[in-house]
Amino acid sequence: MPPVSCVEEPASSSQELALLFETARKCRKCQLAETRLNFVFGEGDPAAKLAVIGEAPGAEEDASGRPFVGRSGQLLDKILQAAGFNRPEVYICNILKCRPPGNRNPLPDEIENCIPWLLEQLQIVNPKVILILGKVAANTIFENKLSLGSMRGKAIKWKGYDCFITYHPAALLRNPEWKRGCWDDIQLMMRHYATICCQNNCT
Repeated sequence: MPPVSCVEEPASSSQELALLFETARKCRKCQLAETRLNFVFGEGDPAAKLAVIGEAPGAEEDASGRPFVGRSGQLLDKILQAAGFNRPEVYICNILKCRPPGNRNPLPDEIENCIPWLLEQLQIVNPKVILILGKVAANTIFENKLSLGSMRGKAIKWKGYDCFITYHPAALLRNPEWKRGCWDDIQLMMRHYATICCQNNCT
């Protein structure tokens, strides 16, 4: 009879995210748990090299339980495809996991309660690069009040991750003239991504 190993196999990223989801979806630390339809955790490759972070779920995300659906999600998919990514290859999530009523900006206590879930998601996925969408998400993550323009066009280190900031797809739908600037941001991010992947022999 072969010896039985007492050493547990490490959980895969997929399993770890599934366990985190089961814990996080029970969260009722703030008032958003009372008004949400669905807990919008995140989706995509659990070992993605690129993570995309938005601000919070909207009405369509709240209804479906998925991040970035509807017109904003369709535009994000097109942006990712233009950069050489299919949506399933990327990990997509928001800072808040529940929709704020009326799509208002997140409140400090909501951010404080949700940020730990985001950090755990990123620790599991461990992306090479993070794309942050919109001023509110960027101000929240970097804990500043800087303008979007002052944060775009460069890599910013945050907790060991290389982050790039661009416009939120919803803002691009309202202001199509910003799409050129967004594409400049994406190209800059992709050049950085290619350099990192070359150094780490990833594809």
